[in-house]
Amino acid sequence: GNIESLAAVFLRNFHQAYVSGKRLGHAPGHFFPLVHCATSFGNYKEVRSYLLHSATLREKVHRILAKLGRLVDGKLLIPEEVVHYSEWVHMMRERIATLQEIDCSGVRATVHPACHVYKMVPQDAIYDDNILEGNRLAVSTGILQTLGAQVIDYSTWYDCCGFGFRHIISEREFTRSFAIDRKMRVVQDEAHADVMIGHDTGCITTLDKNQWIGKAAGKEVDVPVLADCQFAALACGAHPYKIVQSHWHASSTEKLMEKMGIDWQAKKAEFVAYLDEVKEGRQE
Repeated sequence: GNIESLAAVFLRNFHQAYVSGKRLGHAPGHFFPLVHCATSFGNYKEVRSYLLHSATLREKVHRILAKLGRLVDGKLLIPEEVVHYSEWVHMMRERIATLQEIDCSGVRATVHPACHVYKMVPQDAIYDDNILEGNRLAVSTGILQTLGAQVIDYSTWYDCCGFGFRHIISEREFTRSFAIDRKMRVVQDEAHADVMIGHDTGCITTLDKNQWIGKAAGKEVDVPVLADCQFAALACGAHPYKIVQSHWHASSTEKLMEKMGIDWQAKKAEFVAYLDEVKEGRQE
């Protein structure tokens, strides 16, 4: 749709969050929506910027939301900022590290930053001179370094995962070849990585699920792919199946757990027993 429609949907969604928060007893105040999907995050960041800089756009959207009853005291509710979850994890990394139970110093980790997190509104992306000398996005890398993992740079760091929306729908072979040859083969053969860390569902799914196609073509690539929060949870002793949900991944996360000293077979047996209890109606 056009920008007026996007902006109206954007503010309608956050007005609903505001209303729901009031119903739960949260006092209205500073408003910082936390978003997981990188594309939603990037879109919301762009639309918010458009709203801040265009009185004409605000006037048009004001008329739309007035008809929907989505104004606060007759005014548009524009979030003070929009935050990606990985940015929150980054800012909480020192506190997360106080919960750490597993030594991660032997893990060679690579990072795939989601394009829509740091390329759509690049002036807001977080960089830190102490994290890869400020030459790479700080989020995700920051939590890995704080937990003691070795973060390994690689030549195709800036490349897209291959998902690209249009590609995954109409040119899937392009997505598959890009994910394997431009990303996963590089981190396997060049960086000798134990894991690829991402912070967006689309990127992680693309890099994780497409590894089977390489095997089918006789060009096997096998690198575990996890989100930064999943890796942090493992490091803090969370159950790899009950909590981290590693069984949803197509790549061999078991290899990573062995490197971290986690007895995944015992944990899997616990999980299977837990599922049997759920089947019988004895849920936690």
